[in-house]
Amino acid sequence: MVRVTTEALLAEMLGMPDPTTGAGQGVHELFQWLRDLSFVQVRRGGLFPHDLVREALAADLRWRNPDWYRELHHRARTFYTSHMAQAASQAQQRHLVDLVYLHRDNPVVRPFFEWQTSGSALTDTLQDSDTPTLLAMVTGHEGEDSCHKAAYWFRRQPEGVSVFRDAEGEPAGFMALVALHQLSAEDRSMDPAAGASWDYLQSHAPLRPGEKATLFRFWMAGDTYQEVSALQSLSFINAVRHYLTTPGLAYTFFPCAHPEFWAPVFAYAELLRIPQADFDVGGRHYGMYGHDWRVMPPAAWLALMGEREVAAEPKTAPPPRTSEPLLVLSQSDFVEAVREALRHFAQPDLLHQSPLLRSRLVIERAGAQAGVTERLAVLQGLLKETAESLQAAPREVKAYRALYHTYFQPAPTQEQAAELLDLPFSTYRRHLQTAITRISETLWQQEIGRLTNGHSLEIV
Repeated sequence: MVRVTTEALLAEMLGMPDPTTGAGQGVHELFQWLRDLSFVQVRRGGLFPHDLVREALAADLRWRNPDWYRELHHRARTFYTSHMAQAASQAQQRHLVDLVYLHRDNPVVRPFFEWQTSGSALTDTLQDSDTPTLLAMVTGHEGEDSCHKAAYWFRRQPEGVSVFRDAEGEPAGFMALVALHQLSAEDRSMDPAAGASWDYLQSHAPLRPGEKATLFRFWMAGDTYQEVSALQSLSFINAVRHYLTTPGLAYTFFPCAHPEFWAPVFAYAELLRIPQADFDVGGRHYGMYGHDWRVMPPAAWLALMGEREVAAEPKTAPPPRTSEPLLVLSQSDFVEAVREALRHFAQPDLLHQSPLLRSRLVIERAGAQAGVTERLAVLQGLLKETAESLQAAPREVKAYRALYHTYFQPAPTQEQAAELLDLPFSTYRRHLQTAITRISETLWQQEIGRLTNGHSLEIV
């Protein structure tokens, strides 16, 4: 089921002691036994079976014990995601290739990836010497007008260009990302793709302060363009990496020269068709797909992909939606909701009406399928945890104490809370407002993804 087996992965999959602890002699012996089998091949990084054996064993297990098949997928997925958080750039790419490989048996995904070779190319940054080769690719596949626009983005946002290099280090393809939230009106008017994406955001999903939106403006292999290939697969791997590693990412746009061809796998990956953002360049039409990461955040998206990964039928599994849709609150509405939630902290019957229960922040921590009771407990925990962090700053200890005696262990009245703290009422009110402001600011930064709360996937 996995692309490449190492001793550490084998230990995780079979629930055996980690070989690095010195207690894993059994794992070492088992790994060596696998290595000596005639149908097992050795490559840099681990072992893998002959394709025919792999197919037979996986199909047999899926038929004979589907629950264990699902469990092994879960263990492999957990191993890869946990290791991605500490991995360097190239190791992250390998783990993502391994993660996507788990979808190989799904009949929807299988036709759209080069499963054996998608991890062989090197992803690199743009060098000045690469530009003529990359622009020639754009001209050959999309024409002169697109070439002018690619050259513009290479100059304007060179950090958004990933170059896929072959074994000799030469550019074999590339992917160019445009940060829509950084663009001027002139930038947007220069490229219909950027203009159409921005217009769609403004009318359907406006960005909140601090949020980001990305347009995957160009993606292609030099020889096969956007057809199924190793470099197309690597483009998709890099897109997933961007989803999981970009703080504050709110929306992504993914244009295609042949949108109908990619419809099945994009629907599988929750990329929705957005005809309102289609555009034309050089007499060619491009169809747009997109995803709102505030409505389905990365943690919920990964959970959904895990469910679909082991689905036996071509029809995708229904997404693990919450009982109510996620709310995308403006900053002012969010701040007011925090204030109300603090006011009702000790009154669960009122707190369960809080719009924060449907916020990205709460749903990411509680889980996509959590009920109201679970989300209520998570919200209370977030409020208390954030408030207690004020005690780390000596200047804000008084603010925390004012908050504590007002909402967490409330005095009968605010006047009595001020007396309990031996403060003039005006001073008490100032401390209380400071605490509310600090908590609102911290939670807002977590809501838009600019701060991690320690419970969502964190890859650096």
